[in-house]
Amino acid sequence: MCLILFALHSHPDFPLIVAANRDEFFQRPTDCAQPWGEAGGILAGRDRQAGGTWMGISDTGRFAAVTNVRDGRVQLDRPRSRGELPVGYLRDSTLSPSAYFDALSEVADQYNGFNLLVGGPDELHYLGNHPDQQQQLEAGVYGLSNASLDSPWPKVMNGKAELTDILKRDWTDLKQRQEDLFGLLANRERAPDNQLPDTGINREWESLLSPRFIHSQDYGTRASTLVLYHRSGEIEFVERNFDREGEQETRRFRRQTAIAAEVI
Repeated sequence: MCLILFALHSHPDFPLIVAANRDEFFQRPTDCAQPWGEAGGILAGRDRQAGGTWMGISDTGRFAAVTNVRDGRVQLDRPRSRGELPVGYLRDSTLSPSAYFDALSEVADQYNGFNLLVGGPDELHYLGNHPDQQQQLEAGVYGLSNASLDSPWPKVMNGKAELTDILKRDWTDLKQRQEDLFGLLANRERAPDNQLPDTGINREWESLLSPRFIHSQDYGTRASTLVLYHRSGEIEFVERNFDREGEQETRRFRRQTAIAAEVI
């Protein structure tokens, strides 16, 4: 997951709104979002290479998502997959976000740089290990890419501004607002050269990775996902999947007392 834009207690009907893109090499085997059919009722995509996920929810309404930290200056070969981090939280309904982070502190140095969000509308926490940071988030609009929370990368700052504008619109037509959010994630505009971050990789790659939606022959946005928590307790999870040729399908899930799927 390489871009997560989210609004916490910033809309009267939706206490948590998440719009996110997962960027990855097209050759990496991946399962689209689906119920995992195991204890905890996880609904998420799955990385078939390492077995984890980049973002998901549980039957009890728990939410978790992870992004990698990009730092070409630091070359570490740490053994554990960052995709384990959301799964661990979603599987264990007994741990609070802070308790989960306390447990992770014992093993955080076994993972390459990550940013992790866990919780839900009532309590959402952020943890990063490069650099070390942890906080419970207050109401607001946030952006997270491959640096620390709210780092001033163009796609983060512009994405937050656009999300803030979408929140001000009439949400009576929910499908239209979802299309607005997917449109936000679909922006392919590259950042100007003088606004590119310096993450220790060459400028050509910095430019390629600077849009919200990334596309190249070998690497790009594989999924755009919305997670909408309604004040009634209903959660809507909508995912659009992509390959080199473009959009493949949209998968829509709603959670009431159980998760049911509708594939469009």
